[in-house]
Amino acid sequence: MKTFKKILSYPLSVVFYFFFFLNLLVFHAIQWISLKLGGYQAHKKSVDIFNFFLLRCLNILGTKFTFENPHSLPTDKPCIFVANHQGMYDIPPIIWYMRKHHPKFISKKELGKGIPSISYNLRHGGNLLIDRKNGRESLVKMSKFADYLNQNNRSAVIFPEGTRSRTGAPKEFAVKGLQLLFKKMPEAYVVPVTINNSWKLFRYGSFPMGIGTHIRFKVHEPIPVKSTDPEALIAIVERTIISDIKN
Repeated sequence: MKTFKKILSYPLSVVFYFFFFLNLLVFHAIQWISLKLGGYQAHKKSVDIFNFFLLRCLNILGTKFTFENPHSLPTDKPCIFVANHQGMYDIPPIIWYMRKHHPKFISKKELGKGIPSISYNLRHGGNLLIDRKNGRESLVKMSKFADYLNQNNRSAVIFPEGTRSRTGAPKEFAVKGLQLLFKKMPEAYVVPVTINNSWKLFRYGSFPMGIGTHIRFKVHEPIPVKSTDPEALIAIVERTIISDIKN
């Protein structure tokens, strides 16, 4: 059965990549037009729809998504979504399912160039690009990013593991960025999110893609940032996320 699935994954991956790259090219133009003619709101709508179609591209591979969110998250205050990180396709479901919270991402600066649609959104959509080799500059930019989120009632998405887990096993959290966000955004709510199985899309590498993957997102109960000190809050969030990771 495993051999058959891998054989089938080759033609399905070709079809997936065709529509994936077509999506990138088409929505790059749509994003540019939306931002020029309609400003932030029009651009955001185009990004939401772009990510909806990325999910449909992943359906070609037999990928299913379950996004479990039984909680009523505040929309009148920023949220800080904190999640484990298993692959690049962790991002489209968060953008689509959490679109009313205006999620903004913290990403390495290298992704700000060269990728149609994705790089454009990272540069122009209110996201933060940082140089991981320059810790001091990154913290300064993070501080300004927190001010932007507070002023515009938008939400941050942070993957504190820093890099993707290739096996689904959790990595140690880097805490400086989270500590800064918590201190700068005392009125926000931190929302732990556990992601399972997205690493399986890359079980063979970038080609062929893994097929028949059921990616699950579990949104945990939101916690007011000001309910406890940042160090204790990070420990609670990390424990909550890890407790639901299924290897």
